[in-house]
Amino acid sequence: MGVPGRTANRLWRWIRSAPGTYLWLTALAVTTVIIDLLPPDEARQWLDHRSTNLHHLGQDPLRVLITSAFWTDGGGWLAYAVLFTLFHANAERWLGTLRWLVVVVLAHVGATYLSQGVVLWAIRSEDAPERAMYILDVGVSYGLAGVAAVLAYRFVTPWRWVYVVAVLAVVVPPIFIDRTFTDIGHASAAAIGFACYPLTRGRGRRWDPGVLLRRRSTVER
Repeated sequence: MGVPGRTANRLWRWIRSAPGTYLWLTALAVTTVIIDLLPPDEARQWLDHRSTNLHHLGQDPLRVLITSAFWTDGGGWLAYAVLFTLFHANAERWLGTLRWLVVVVLAHVGATYLSQGVVLWAIRSEDAPERAMYILDVGVSYGLAGVAAVLAYRFVTPWRWVYVVAVLAVVVPPIFIDRTFTDIGHASAAAIGFACYPLTRGRGRRWDPGVLLRRRSTVER
C-alpha cells in the first residue's frame, strides 16, 4: 500500500472512531448547501422556523431543540470541520459516543434555555423589545463549547489548568464586550461542560503534553 493508500486508511479509521461527530458534520454539510442555495429571504424564513427563540421554545421546544442543532446561517462549513475534528472527535474517541452525546445535549439544551432566559428577562425589564422573542438562534456552537470545556479533564495537571484558562479566555470576555445572548450561551455551555466531570471518570489515562515536549527536547539534543 502506497503513501496515499495508508493516509486514506488512517483517515477512515479516525472517522470510524468518532461516528457521531462525522455523521453530524455530514448533516451540516448538506444543510449548509441548502441554505447557501436559497435566496436570502427564503433562507431566513427556513432558519426562523428552526430557531430556538422564546416563541418556538414556548410552542414546540423538542422540535426546535433538535432541528436547530443541524443548521447554521450558511457558509463556514470547513471551519466547523476543523473544530469538530479538534474537539468533538477527540472527545467522542475519549468518552465514547454515548457520553459524548450526553455532554453535547446538556450543553446545547442548557445553554439555549439559559441564554433565552436572559432574553426573557431583558424583555420583561424593558431592556429589549418584544420582537426579541423571535430572534434567530440556530447552530452548533453551544454543543461545541460544552465539549471543548469537558476536554479539560483529558489533560493532566498543570496542563489542565492551562487549558481551562484558554477556554475561559475565549468565552468570558465577550460577555462584557459584546453582551449578546449568544455570548451568555457560550459561557453557559462551557460551564456545563466543566460540570460534566463525572462523565469523564474511568475513561483511561490522562494526556500529558509535557511528554511530547520532553521527547522533542531529547531528539534535538
